[in-house]
Amino acid sequence: MRITTVPLLLVAIVCVFVSSCGGGQGEPDSVSPPAMGPDKSKPLADVQSPSVARRWNEVLLEAIRNDYARPTSHSRNLFHLSAAMYDAWAAYSTQESAYLLGQTLNGFSCPFARDAFQQYSVEAREATISYAAYRLITHRFSNSPSVAYTLLQSNELMEALGLNPALVASSAEGNAAELGNYIADCYIRYGLQDGSNEANSYQSRYYQPVNPPIAPAEPGNPEIKDLGRWQAIELETSIDQAGNQVSAVPEFIGAEWGDVLPFALTEADREHHQRDGNQFTVYLDPGEPPYPNSHYRDIYQRTFALVAIWGSHLDPQQTPIIDISPAALGNLDIADFPREFSEYDQFYALFDGGDPGRGHAINPFTGEPYEPQSVSLGDYTRVLAEFWADGPESETPPGHWFVILNHVVDHPEFERQLWGSEQVGPLEWDIKAYFSLGGAMHDSAVAAWSNKGWYDFVRPVSAIRAMADLGQSTDPDAASYHPDGLPLYEGYIELVQAGDPLADGKPENIGKIKLYSWRGPETIESPQTDVAGVGWILAENWWPYQRPTFVTPPFAGYVSGHSTFSRAAADVLTAITGSEYFPGGMGEFLAPKDEFLVFEQGPSTDVILQWATYRDASDQCSLSRIWGGIHPPVDDLRGRIIGARVARQALYRVQQLFHGNQP
Repeated sequence: MRITTVPLLLVAIVCVFVSSCGGGQGEPDSVSPPAMGPDKSKPLADVQSPSVARRWNEVLLEAIRNDYARPTSHSRNLFHLSAAMYDAWAAYSTQESAYLLGQTLNGFSCPFARDAFQQYSVEAREATISYAAYRLITHRFSNSPSVAYTLLQSNELMEALGLNPALVASSAEGNAAELGNYIADCYIRYGLQDGSNEANSYQSRYYQPVNPPIAPAEPGNPEIKDLGRWQAIELETSIDQAGNQVSAVPEFIGAEWGDVLPFALTEADREHHQRDGNQFTVYLDPGEPPYPNSHYRDIYQRTFALVAIWGSHLDPQQTPIIDISPAALGNLDIADFPREFSEYDQFYALFDGGDPGRGHAINPFTGEPYEPQSVSLGDYTRVLAEFWADGPESETPPGHWFVILNHVVDHPEFERQLWGSEQVGPLEWDIKAYFSLGGAMHDSAVAAWSNKGWYDFVRPVSAIRAMADLGQSTDPDAASYHPDGLPLYEGYIELVQAGDPLADGKPENIGKIKLYSWRGPETIESPQTDVAGVGWILAENWWPYQRPTFVTPPFAGYVSGHSTFSRAAADVLTAITGSEYFPGGMGEFLAPKDEFLVFEQGPSTDVILQWATYRDASDQCSLSRIWGGIHPPVDDLRGRIIGARVARQALYRVQQLFHGNQP
């Protein structure tokens, strides 16, 4: 299976599949056939592939790629579209209970009398799904920088399906089009009171950063006030992960996302904290991160030092050849994750990189060992960092897992067996898989960002530079000692001495901290032809492995959103497919030589990212953020654990709904 983060444009999809789409080409009323009588237990034919749900999911993913890169609001968009399509499906069934349609949810009512709605046919169900999807997408992206493109894609699909996008009547008792519009209207109105502050572009109402911005183009971090708290990034030109130019100092995205009403998280999962007279709601609270002014100071120093040290792995010419196949990597269990920060040194390899994954001896589908794949550690880590960064054409991390789900379904060996046992058609599979994954992605954002907003933890670029400004914390008898500075590690983090090339003509650098790490974007004139490589740099000039117009995401680090989203998604895919393994025992992504990397030239050879299981892919995603300089280890594992808890509750909730709201 080849997974790519940029699927075919919907225009191409429409052109390919238009001849096999359901729905006629007559007058708009033709999409609402006469009632088929009261026999609602009669199954509806479900054979069309790709389903209308898949095609609307592709429209949404393309809209996200062309919108501002906001993981929080897009996890919500993915869920609300999936839930609206699920409710449109459930309106025609007596087995499943809808989520919002016909329910009172968190005090919001969306009345619907199922028995009064009699239009039971394949075409009616698909039309209801399509009108719900069309109206919700066009509403949510009405202020997108690419609104015209998204509207064009949406209209083209409606027309290809034989539906009239101009029909806007909304009724719980009308025809299929009116019911679809009614469902969308319920989600639109629900979304305006769900705590996201959608009406005000999702802006924070009370969060304020304690630190002034850091300007990475200038040395060090001299303006920081609290080394444990988040800093905004100030750039001459700031471009988000979707390629949109944004404010030179982007604000914290989602600082109060804990106020958003969750899907399956409960009151028992929620805590309230107070700061500056404001209440922060936190879900699945993992406890505080290792702030530098706490008893965790040594852990704070080591966890950020590890990020700088792993930066030394980003050079294909100076790193060892390793096996990156499932034979050598992956196969971790959540029981392998340390719970205490003091145990993290036993999990993350400080100098060699990676985790204690034991690999898989045998592919259970073929019965044969996995074939080794030997590449440079520098190529592997750079491809890893860029693949999971989801940029510059980003569907954001939750959308990335929808792309992976779609490619799993496209694998020739995949069978649509819900929970591994119940054979279903293409539409039912897509509806229920999207709803399951969407609910988990939504609650992953609620949980992760509720912790980000409350704990407000610093990013590596801020912490490493700020500690470097203070000095070194290892040797009280050596130069530049400060108990809150960077720890020294021979060969990786050292003091600049007289005669050092970094002091040549610059004696003021003697006694400063230097790092053996990625040399940064200022050494790259052309990303198509240049490689920054690894070497000794002043710590005050350290950069994450990112584009100079981005640097680091505009929100706090703890806990990692990528780790939370990915673990939740992996557990959902494991459950709904009935197998922890990718189809055929292998998921793959090809990064061609000198074609894939965006930040610099590379990789120097073809690299194929490979995963035996969904959780292997998730764990690899988590490590990528450390190699990319975006997260330290302390942000990672607690995010993975939260993601697993989110998935468990989301899966329980969807199975309740799939079985008529029964336990």
